[in-house]
Amino acid sequence: MLTVLALASVVLLGIVPEQSQAITIYTGWERHALVGSDIRLSCSFFSWRWTSDDVTFSWTYRPDGSRDSISIFHYTGGEAYVDNKGPFRDRVEFVGNPGRRDGSILIKNLDFNDNGTFTCDAKNPPDIVGRPSSVRLLVFEKLPIQAGVITGAIIGVVLGLLVLIVVIYYLMRFLVARRVFSLSVSKHGKKKKEGSQQRQIKV
Repeated sequence: MLTVLALASVVLLGIVPEQSQAITIYTGWERHALVGSDIRLSCSFFSWRWTSDDVTFSWTYRPDGSRDSISIFHYTGGEAYVDNKGPFRDRVEFVGNPGRRDGSILIKNLDFNDNGTFTCDAKNPPDIVGRPSSVRLLVFEKLPIQAGVITGAIIGVVLGLLVLIVVIYYLMRFLVARRVFSLSVSKHGKKKKEGSQQRQIKV
């Protein structure tokens, strides 16, 4: 009886614990940058709830060829904390907007040693269950021509050729039709002239 009364009071008072729902985190897939440049690594999330005051963002880094990840940044309680011992201690800046679910960071003065995988994790209590998202950073002395650019150029050339062929086709049809019309008019005029001459001879 007491149990039933307790449950009823909880329902009436609305003291029902919030259920946690899944949170989806987004980053880029792969980023390219030049040595000595700065790059923004974006991180955002989707949650069915309003952005909590307790929202958190965490970034870790795993160098290429390594199995171990190190923590490089953490945002919690409205404050940003940068690791002061790792390779990015003086080169990471928080440029996100937690109120807009943005946990992006800026990495400055890139070096070849920065090649690796950066992973972002976000929590929006009570939604704290979600799979972290990763982005791979490749640092070059000169940016390579990406396959997508080459593919786009090839498609552009092919489409340009097709348009040119269509234009030439309709231009030829127009010229041929114009020529046929001119011959028809000329022939008709010649017959009309001959008929007029024949009538004059009869008269």
